Amino acid sequence: MNNNVRPESMVRITTPALAEAFIQEQIQDIQYQVKDKKVLLALSGGVDSSVVAALLIKAIGKQLVCVHVNHGLMRKGESEQVIEVFQNQLNANLIYVDATDRFLNLLSGVSEPEKKRKIIGGEFIKVFDEEASKLEGISFLAQGTIYPDILESDGVKAHHNVGGLPEDIQFELVEPVKLLFKDEVRVVGKALGLPAEMVDRQPFPGPGLGVRCLGAITRDRLHALREADAILREEFANNGLAQKVWQYFIAVPDMKSVGVKNDKRYEGWPAIIRAVNTTDAMSATIEEIPYEILHKITARITAEVEGINRVLYDLTPKPIGTIEWE
Repeated sequence: MNNNVRPESMVRITTPALAEAFIQEQIQDIQYQVKDKKVLLALSGGVDSSVVAALLIKAIGKQLVCVHVNHGLMRKGESEQVIEVFQNQLNANLIYVDATDRFLNLLSGVSEPEKKRKIIGGEFIKVFDEEASKLEGISFLAQGTIYPDILESDGVKAHHNVGGLPEDIQFELVEPVKLLFKDEVRVVGKALGLPAEMVDRQPFPGPGLGVRCLGAITRDRLHALREADAILREEFANNGLAQKVWQYFIAVPDMKSVGVKNDKRYEGWPAIIRAVNTTDAMSATIEEIPYEILHKITARITAEVEGINRVLYDLTPKPIGTIEWE
């Protein structure tokens, strides 16, 4: 039997009871596979890697070594949440690497989107590899592969977590959620006790805010983007939009426009709101946000975020516009 094919008899996990049964089954499988050996996991803070981490902690505790690399392109509070949940609450064996300067220095002056992605992906693997080489006795590599990854690529996505690890490192893979769909992973995550904001987290690209700070990334514009994005997320949560909209975020382009503050003219960046709904990410529709909410978000961002003096709403569906700007 092909272990990468979901059996037709497999019931869709929709309830806490079904999730609990899945968790117990996986704990046995993981313990049988790993025995007393150590497992390494790149913990991004995304839904899939977080659920895999929680599952493995339950099964093998400190035999799991989690490495969280903060590339400086996370959303506001995300790395802090990884430390709070996994280190403080779940008592995980967590290695936290703040590589912000390393990434931002490499990205300095690079404006071409594909080049930015390559730098971020390549450096991530390097940092992870350096951390892995400091550890001894690692026999397994855990990955947050889910079923759509397998369907899309007939195998693991090249950029998925650390799919690009050098050939000379031979780990056996541990992929406990590889036959699950995203909605099932979320149900399992809740049953494992992970916080809702982590489990319901919307899709977030591997290069993070690197593809939303458009053009060449500067620290001041990245900071403005992170703050504006946090305001958008807060207002969507407060107004019941977080559950209604599949993906919503801010993009900040590398351009300035003139504005007025304290009776003086000054230049600032525009913040562009993107809010889309989709079932398969192949096409996407625009969510109609009530004007009063848009006005409130605009007022808050322009008042609270240094450097931003306009707020725009992107009305372009996919096709013709992709979900991300870069």
